[in-house]
Amino acid sequence: MRISVIAWKELIQLRRDRLTLGMAVALPVMQLLLFGYAINADVRHIRTVVYDEDQTAASRDLVRSLEATGTYDIVGNVRDHGEIETSFQSGDARVAIVVPARYAADLGAGRSPTVGLLVDGSDPQVVGSATSTASSLVAARGAELAAQRTPPIGIEPNILYNPDQRTALNIVPGLVGVILTMTMVMLTSMAVVRERERGTLEQLIVSPVRNAELVIGKILPYIAIGYLQMSLVLALGRFVFDVPILGSVPLLFGIAALFIAANLALGLSFSTIAKTQQQAMQMSMFFFLPNILLSGFMFPYESMPAPARVLGNILPLTHFLRIVRGIVLKGSALRHLYGEVIWLAAILAAFVLFASLRFKKKIT
Repeated sequence: MRISVIAWKELIQLRRDRLTLGMAVALPVMQLLLFGYAINADVRHIRTVVYDEDQTAASRDLVRSLEATGTYDIVGNVRDHGEIETSFQSGDARVAIVVPARYAADLGAGRSPTVGLLVDGSDPQVVGSATSTASSLVAARGAELAAQRTPPIGIEPNILYNPDQRTALNIVPGLVGVILTMTMVMLTSMAVVRERERGTLEQLIVSPVRNAELVIGKILPYIAIGYLQMSLVLALGRFVFDVPILGSVPLLFGIAALFIAANLALGLSFSTIAKTQQQAMQMSMFFFLPNILLSGFMFPYESMPAPARVLGNILPLTHFLRIVRGIVLKGSALRHLYGEVIWLAAILAAFVLFASLRFKKKIT
């Protein structure tokens, strides 16, 4: 009887804590949808550019055959290798198909042409799928040509930025964003709740501080902590895992301020919603899961369904992963990343506005 009374008491308290109850119900539903629907380890729809030096019907037929596999999405044509590198650095493409001059003439003369396949090696999953699909298609086309007593087509893959396909070169830069997301959101998610629980919220209520000023003031001290964490991860990655930093470190740290501030503002928004520090912590962990799964850190972003990509696009981590991998591994400059920077600035402004509107200078 005493055990049943205690159990009934806990049920009543849980029913009153609607936020915790809601997360307990929503978390398994979200995990099921993410793992069962949004997550797809099969890499398809890789953004691809074409450098067709031949410009013949045979070369265009080869490109159409590659696109028909569903692995490659042709997003444009380039005029030289410099434009290929620019498209890789800006993230506009992950693969480039290079059809050599005299491709059709070589086929007609009984010679074996070689098609180039340039792959962005910063993501090993993309490398494996892109090269295997192209090799399979070329092998099948070669079998057809062999039946016609014509020399087969050759394929020459060339992996850029990570020719040895080392996993650390992909994981370590991404961990910069993952660690900052986890710690920054968690630190500020308890900021206002802690003020309320300690009884110091009254001091803020009677002060002349505006809502936006309070939000920005709460964020600023933690940016230094974020920079410290970022420096430690990059230093360990460089000297322990031998991850080179090809781009500008000042540029990376300058853009990182937007990313850190966006996560801090989001954590502060959670703090204005939660009633206790425990609820704030639960909300932080609830937010962390889709960041890991939908940002492109663990699974290729291009392979996700359109609704999952839309959701992933509003996460700060999605854009920062492209920025940090671009600068560290590809040497990308600001002109290559301005689109991602604009996204981060917009997300930061939205989170600061939301936190400012949510905070009310009164005891609730």
